[in-house]
Amino acid sequence: MKLYRSGVAAALLAGAIALTACSSDKKDTATTPPPAGDGGSTSNSSSSAPGGACVSGSLKAEGSTAQTNAIQQWIKDFKTQCSGADIAYNPTGSGAGVKQFNGNQVDFAGSDSALNPTKGEVAAAAKRCGGPALDLPMVTGPIALAFKLKGVTDLTLKPDVIAQIFMGKITKWDDPAIKALNSGANLPSSNITVFFRSDESGTTENFEKYLAAVAPSDFTAAPSKTWAGKGQGKAKSQGVQQAIGSTEGSIGYLEWSFAGSAGLSMAKVDNGGGAVALDADSAGKAVSAATVTGTGDDLTLKLDYATKTPGAYPIILVTYEIACAKYSDAAKGSLVKSFLTYTSGPGQASLKDLGYAPLPTDIDAKVQASVAKIS
Repeated sequence: MKLYRSGVAAALLAGAIALTACSSDKKDTATTPPPAGDGGSTSNSSSSAPGGACVSGSLKAEGSTAQTNAIQQWIKDFKTQCSGADIAYNPTGSGAGVKQFNGNQVDFAGSDSALNPTKGEVAAAAKRCGGPALDLPMVTGPIALAFKLKGVTDLTLKPDVIAQIFMGKITKWDDPAIKALNSGANLPSSNITVFFRSDESGTTENFEKYLAAVAPSDFTAAPSKTWAGKGQGKAKSQGVQQAIGSTEGSIGYLEWSFAGSAGLSMAKVDNGGGAVALDADSAGKAVSAATVTGTGDDLTLKLDYATKTPGAYPIILVTYEIACAKYSDAAKGSLVKSFLTYTSGPGQASLKDLGYAPLPTDIDAKVQASVAKIS
């Protein structure tokens, strides 16, 4: 646990919200990325990247806040070996990242959900790329149910109770349904304050997919990046993290890396196979049951949120890098390929220390094979 905390803390302190692999004296351009074609020159380099050949040049990316700590560390490590590479990542949320990628404003996007064909995202991405875009799973990001409750650090919740809390049907901490699951806890009679993501978020969509799968009678909305339940909205993962940490009697959903770095208490989840605490192993056990539903080199995954496998933590997301299979600027494609070769290869080793779980070996092998074809 000490190693996990120190790793997350180091990642959070390493930079501001706009994350770049360039030195601190360079101007920060990640907040409003220019068109992807304006990122500067790109050229092959003879030096060796961690996991592949280095390519010099610049890239701009945007999207998922869930992968912030991972991609910050990846950029730093990649830059150590490939000093000619300049990569800026702006964590504005999955929805914004997809829009920026499809609008040709960034070179790749981070998203906690694969491109949605029913919303026109797949077609828009194909138009932007001039051919297929790829959903490449890169990080397993468990979603924590973080809470702050005086005198209570060990809390177990079941799917129906979780859904009823977040839909505003259970409003007191000493509700009989919560007490029945936590007989030894000193639960107060105070109100429950629920916090949710106010921005369009893949974390929200994955949490809603979980609720829809395990508690369909309590959560009846169609899962989307916009929260359909009750509570108070806070912008981005940092906003939810700060709100829970400063509000007695609160609960909210956010990525494990953010909950852990703030030292927040996290509920155990009992999907029917026993109460499971969140850690890298329990999250990895859940994602290992995922199946690939994408075709060709697209690796969209279907997660089993309703799993009752003992020891599997079920509220998870897989965050994707969305990239073109073939870039109109071949030099850009070479740099995207070089960076993603690192993230899907040696970069996986650092994830546990940052509050994530690495991809299962079989899925990671497929990701590496798809990345190898990017041009």
